[in-house]
Amino acid sequence: MRIAIGSDHAGFALKEKIKAFLLAEKFDVVDYGTHSPESVDYPDIAAQVANAIKTNEAEQGILLCKTGIGMSIVANKFSGIRAALCRSETDAQLAKAHNNANILVLSGEFTPENLAMKIVKTFLQTEFEKGGRHERRVQKIHQLTGR
Repeated sequence: MRIAIGSDHAGFALKEKIKAFLLAEKFDVVDYGTHSPESVDYPDIAAQVANAIKTNEAEQGILLCKTGIGMSIVANKFSGIRAALCRSETDAQLAKAHNNANILVLSGEFTPENLAMKIVKTFLQTEFEKGGRHERRVQKIHQLTGR
C-alpha cells in the first residue's frame, strides 16, 4: 500500500517517527514534507497529500500539524477526500469502518508517540464496512458536496 504523508513544522518530529514505523512495516511511503522543523504553511502540505489521494498516486494519507485541525480543514476541501482527525484507536477504527476515511490526521503536539503508532496501525488495518447504512451515508456525503 502506498501512503502519502505530510506535516507542518509542528508535526515534523512525529511525522518522521511515523514514517520510520511505516517503512519498517514495508509500506511504500511518499513524504510530501516538511523536511525540517523550519516554519511552513500547513495548507501547502495538506494540498499535496490530498491531491495524491485524489489522483490515486497514493491509497491512504496521513497528515500532522500542531492540533490536526488545520490539516483536516484543508484536506476536506478536496473532492473525494474524507480526512479524519483521530485522537484514539477507536476514532481511527470508526473513521475507516463507518466513514471510509482516506486521510488520517493527527496532532503533532498532543498525540504521544506510542499512541500515534497505535492509531496509525488501527487506521491502516481497518476496512470500510461496505454496504448498508455506512456506505449509504458516505454516498449521501458525496451527493451533498458534489464529490
